[in-house]
Order: sequence, then structure tokens, then C-alpha cells
Amino acid sequence: MACPLQSTRACNMTLAQKDTSPIVRPDIDWIPSYKVFKERVQRLAAQNLNRPTTLPAGWPAKITSERVWSGSDFKSEDDYVVKLSQEDILEIESALEYFKTLDLGPNDVSKSNFPLPNLGSKLEEISDIIHTGRGFVVLRDLEPDKYSSMDNILLYLGVTSYIAETRGMQDFDGRMILHIQAVRKESDVAQHGSMPNSPYVNRAQPFHTDLCDVLSLYALGVAAYGGESFLASSATIYNEIARLRPDVIHVLAQDNWPFDEFYKNQYHTRPLLYSFFSSDSTSSADGGRKEQYHGPGFQFSRRPLTGAHFSPHHPLVPAMSEVQAEALDMVYFLAKEHALEIQLQRGDMQIFNNFAMLHARNSFVDEGEHKRHMLRLWLRNEQKMWRSDSDSGLEKVGREVYEWEKEEWRREVGTKWDIEQSPPELRVDFKRASCA
Repeated sequence: MACPLQSTRACNMTLAQKDTSPIVRPDIDWIPSYKVFKERVQRLAAQNLNRPTTLPAGWPAKITSERVWSGSDFKSEDDYVVKLSQEDILEIESALEYFKTLDLGPNDVSKSNFPLPNLGSKLEEISDIIHTGRGFVVLRDLEPDKYSSMDNILLYLGVTSYIAETRGMQDFDGRMILHIQAVRKESDVAQHGSMPNSPYVNRAQPFHTDLCDVLSLYALGVAAYGGESFLASSATIYNEIARLRPDVIHVLAQDNWPFDEFYKNQYHTRPLLYSFFSSDSTSSADGGRKEQYHGPGFQFSRRPLTGAHFSPHHPLVPAMSEVQAEALDMVYFLAKEHALEIQLQRGDMQIFNNFAMLHARNSFVDEGEHKRHMLRLWLRNEQKMWRSDSDSGLEKVGREVYEWEKEEWRREVGTKWDIEQSPPELRVDFKRASCA
């Protein structure tokens, strides 16, 4: 089987079994300590390392676009929440009823068979905001309790198809939609001896990205307490680091970051920071396509780099350096400083450009009918998609997530659509998780 879901030049690097000497790792946690971070910054500064004082060649001194923002820039939810009118909702319901007459399934939902003659143009404008504007939108005022589980999925697919129509495979069992909900409490770890990864538990999640172009969450239910969502502009984080610590841009863009795969002692290496562009639909004078440069963005999650209490490193997976640990936590704390907190309501659809921002989540408590339940989609707009350099490794991830029919092992797995909930992780055939 091909090495799945790896954006790497060093795929399937398996550890030698002869060397049993322990690896010395930096003092760095999955959810980091600001005190430890500041101490590391001071310690490294005292070493007078020979660090670059200018940015790497070709990297911008500053990103200037609508995706440069801080959470404090938004005066109210009205700046990013789009409220669906009663006419919009009736149009969605009419399209749902039409689709159900076609005897098709979730795989088949598309703009062509989910007609939204008026709302469709508004959703395409939202797609522009996600790809070339601030990078995120919250759609509000749907009432998921009005619909069956299957209908909620179908209308969700129909609406998002106008924003980004291609859907990605999200795990190694072929799931096209994921139910983000707590199937086990964090406090149960002693009883069970192991914990599910973060989509299936109520713990907080630090800032990270997924393995997709556009990420969408549909809130079927919200927790009694907690579960707030946080978004942070990768452009703002980049600008701050480029201004104050250009040497850290060198570190983030290097392709030697060791990602533990938590699978048969394997790991791979790649950068955390990439340059992105997209091909415009119009042609240039020489007949080629115009390229729109979007600038740097991140693609990583912390767990494969730091390990976690619920997911420890294999003892011989290479460690990141102290300099890398400083850079990784610098990104986290800048994201935290500039983040926008969003309290999702039942029925909200939060849709954002995964390459343009980092996201995080607070821990939460479910009580009674108040239970957090999100439907997650990984999406791509083929015309507006962000691309990285061809040798960056992210194209391989894109093929395996979005062009899965071209991957033999993916075809063998096929697609799965969990309608009510995703199964507990111990029932998943392949336990390797893609993110979190």
C-alpha cells in the first residue's frame, strides 16, 4: 500500500531497530507553556547563534491583502456572519426535495442537481471571500432539528457545493464526512488505557491546520459549556515574524521538520511554511494562465511534532531542535494573540480557507440535550484552489484527499458516509489520524 496522506520528500522513513539510545527532546508540550517558551527564547538569545538577519530569498517582507487581520479588527459578528433569509432557507429546502426525487446518494450532490437559483450567486460570492478575501464566513439561521440526519447531510453538501464543490476523503477508512463529537471523556483515559484523537473527545485543541484546502463545520449541536472556535490569520502571524524575527521564517520554511506518523515506527520530514498561488480563470497575453500570488501560509498540526499525553512519540522518532521548538511555539502564541473567538450556534456553518489561517478549539462539557456535534467536510474549489510549489509535497496530499480515485489503496477502501455518527476510534480499521 502506498504511503497514505503524506506531504513529504521522505515518505515511509522507518526507524532502524539497532539503536536503542534515548532521543533527547526539547521541553515542549502539545498545548504549550508560555513560560517555557519565553525561557527558551532568552536561552537561545544568550547563545549568540549565527542567525540570518534577512528573509529567505523570494519570501515577502509583508503580506498586504484582506486576509491580514487580527481578532480585534472585528467589531461584531455582523462583520463575518451571513444570515440566511427565509427565502434562502425555502430555496434550500426546495433543492433538497428535488434532489431526493433523483434516487441519488451523498456522493452525487452537486450544483447541477441541487438548484439554488438565487442563493447560489450569494454563495459563490462567499467562495470569493474565502479564497481571496478575509478567508472565512459563518452562515447562520438554519435549524438542523427540522431535518433528518440524512437531510442535514444532503443540504449541507448542496450548500457547500456552491462554495467548493470537490469533497475530500478524511481518514484511512474512506470517510467523506466526519462527525466531530465526544465519544469518550478525557477523564476516561485511565479506564480505557488509550484515548481517541481530538475529533472524538472533549479536550481543547491547539492552533493547527487540517489536510485540506477549505474546511467546513456544520453545527448540529453545541455544548452546554465551552467549545469556542478560534481562527487566526496566517498572514498576520507571518508578518509579525518577518518583521521581528526573519531568522524564524528560515526555520519554518526548512524541510527538515520531523513528523511522527504514529504508525509502524514511521516518520517523514517537510516544512511548516509554504508559498501559495492560484491560477486565474483568465488567460494571459501569451495564452497561458495568469497566476495570483497569495503569499505564505502554514500547513501543520502540533501532535506529530510534539507528541501528546494521549499520543506519545515512538522513542526513536527524531526530535525537533531547540530552534525549531522556539519557532513552533512562536507561531502558536502569535496565533493566540491575534485570534478571533467565535461562539458557534446550532445551525451555523463555519467555512474557512485552511491555508489562510490556523484554527483551535476550547475544551467543552456536554450536558443533557446540549451536546457538541459538528459535521466536518474537507472541500476544494478546482477553479480557485491555492497551490504550493510542485516540489513542496502538498500536491501529493491533495491527490490523496481529493483525487482519491487515482490512488489504488484509496479505491480499494472506497467511500464511507456515516449518517448518524462516526464510530468510536477503536472500531476504525486504520487508526492513523490525519490531523489534530
